[in-house]
Amino acid sequence: MKEYRVGIVGATGMVGQRFVTLLANHPWFHITALAASARSAGKTYEDAVGSRWAMTAEMPESVKSMVVMDAQNVEEVASKVDFVFCAVDMKKDEIKALEGAYAKAECPVVSNNSANRFTPDVPMVVPEINAHHLDVIPAQRARLGTKRGFIAVKSNCSLQSYVPALHPLMADYGVDKCLVCTYQAISGAGKTFATWPEMQDNCIPYIGGEEEKSEQEPLKLWGKVENGVIVPASEPSITAQCLRVACTDGHMAAVFVSFKTKPTVEEIKEKWASFAGPAQELGLPSAPKQFLHYFEEADRPQTRLDRNLENGMAISLGRLRPHTQYDYKFVCLSHNTLRGAAGGGVLLAELLAAKGYFD
Repeated sequence: MKEYRVGIVGATGMVGQRFVTLLANHPWFHITALAASARSAGKTYEDAVGSRWAMTAEMPESVKSMVVMDAQNVEEVASKVDFVFCAVDMKKDEIKALEGAYAKAECPVVSNNSANRFTPDVPMVVPEINAHHLDVIPAQRARLGTKRGFIAVKSNCSLQSYVPALHPLMADYGVDKCLVCTYQAISGAGKTFATWPEMQDNCIPYIGGEEEKSEQEPLKLWGKVENGVIVPASEPSITAQCLRVACTDGHMAAVFVSFKTKPTVEEIKEKWASFAGPAQELGLPSAPKQFLHYFEEADRPQTRLDRNLENGMAISLGRLRPHTQYDYKFVCLSHNTLRGAAGGGVLLAELLAAKGYFD
């Protein structure tokens, strides 16, 4: 595979730091630019991050002395890379403008941000589920007036556990309706217990905007490309409730689901065990070999035990059983800053590279 020069825009934040650790030894992608806000620009990466380094792994030596660039100096950053990952902490309209500027500078953008998730010609992709949505990129390029530049985004971290669980069941059984309650780690808010001490021994039953994302984004993932845009699916009906819980990493979901044609427990488990998508078929470097793992133990999956399964890129499932009001209920778990954030972004970039979109 061809190797690519990569930039990280928003490199000093928690997700940016995760991108740094994931790319330090990547076989295809090599960091050649780190960019952040003007207050970090001109400093070495080590000095710009300082005491805010939140990863358990040490900062890679290869980036410590790299000088951080101003993310707003789009042409300068774009000249040093083949594409960028974007993980900035800004207002949505500012993010849209910044990502659009990079794309128009002929620099593809793989975004961790939510600002462009519902832009009709921007693909929002989980590589195992809707890789075909990349087909909309030529239409986006035509709108932007670019040859190389485009924006692709990953979906919200809160739905990375239950959408992959539902997806393999849809074609044969038809998911009719779904109720999901998510229990989301504090790193999803860019926090640690050191920076958010009031979360210790606590649970907060509200995360701004999260329930709407959890209900609406799956419908775009299950939509279709039509006339140069992605048309969201009209079903299934999803209702969500999202809580912040006292865990460092790992988003868990309790799922209740009804089908148009009810499968057996054994049929559901078989679909989960056998499911693979383009990420596995293409052998992408960050892809889990087994995407969905089912645990038979009554007390699994557990956040601390299972969030790092297959380098944090696999989905853990368990407690599948009949329900009195829905057909079935089960529990699922994903690592929110790996599969749900930076790792999902790297996997999406690998898919784009394998499909030739960076060439």
